[in-house]
Amino acid sequence: MFDMVAELAPLRADIDAALARVLDSGVFIGGPEVAAFERELAAATHTHHAIGVSSGSDALHAIGMALGIGTGDDVITTPFTFAATASAFARLGARIVFADVVDDTLTLDPAAVADACTRRTRAVVTVNLFGSLAAMPTVPCAVIEDSAQSIGAGELRGVAAALSFFPTKNLGALGDGGAVVTNDAALADRVTLLRTQGARPKYHHLAIGGNFRLDALQAAVLRVKLPRLVETTRRRREHAARYHELFAAAQVPPEVRLPAAHSSHVFHQFVIRAPRRDALRAFLADNGAATEVYYPSPLHLQPAFASLGYREGSFPVAERACHTVLALPIHPSLTEDSQAYIVDRIAAFYRG
Repeated sequence: MFDMVAELAPLRADIDAALARVLDSGVFIGGPEVAAFERELAAATHTHHAIGVSSGSDALHAIGMALGIGTGDDVITTPFTFAATASAFARLGARIVFADVVDDTLTLDPAAVADACTRRTRAVVTVNLFGSLAAMPTVPCAVIEDSAQSIGAGELRGVAAALSFFPTKNLGALGDGGAVVTNDAALADRVTLLRTQGARPKYHHLAIGGNFRLDALQAAVLRVKLPRLVETTRRRREHAARYHELFAAAQVPPEVRLPAAHSSHVFHQFVIRAPRRDALRAFLADNGAATEVYYPSPLHLQPAFASLGYREGSFPVAERACHTVLALPIHPSLTEDSQAYIVDRIAAFYRG
């Protein structure tokens, strides 16, 4: 699914130099390297403020803390996402309210969100899934964007967005890392305070915070990779267009649905909807083709969220998607021959 060695190979000299710069500085937490990355990230995302944090999950958690979300509050989000989208707010004491997704992009359905809103609703967390922007709901509360998979897809539309720099993301570090981006100066200041145990100055704690800091080594690596994000995104889009062409030429049954090629899509993943998904995946594995399932079970049916009281059938679109979604490789170093082979094997499976 990913070839990290191939991705890093042309950057190796620059990354080595960046790491050496940090080692020579002796500053490994925060400091000028993180500050420089934050300025560059804000410029790249066209936002006023970028705050580096320890992961995408912590970015969501810090946003919730900064907004004062807690016990007695409802937070609406999608059940078709990674667990951190919901757990980041559940850990604050908020009650998670799920709403179903739309069938084409599998992102949060604005109509379902409107139906779920009550006076207790403090925030809606949309997920820009697989690199595709979710439609924004019209609600009288804060909208937070989980943009862990969608850096570069478009302008910030909510009060803040959480980014992830997990190594396989479109902008990946060499370990965990994340950021909060926002145009709200007060929110940015609050997140900055909370990421260092709520201390300002050191040892003077204005609030209960956490340890959400970004390592200088990761910031240095991200500074090398950030200027190349436009080019790597272009390659992902080219790979997606090629998949569409290859599938059309291979005459794969129309029941195999390809992701809609929205102009803003940055294709963190290329996710098809495949009948007999599990059998197809096993067939591809036997033929040396890697795939992944994002996500095999919706959050409302996971044991961690059982106390919310949802049952099978509560969110039928999300539940159906979990049985058919299959992610194909689309990393920047993917070759045309590899794509052609994958599509050929898929066509062979359905030919029987």
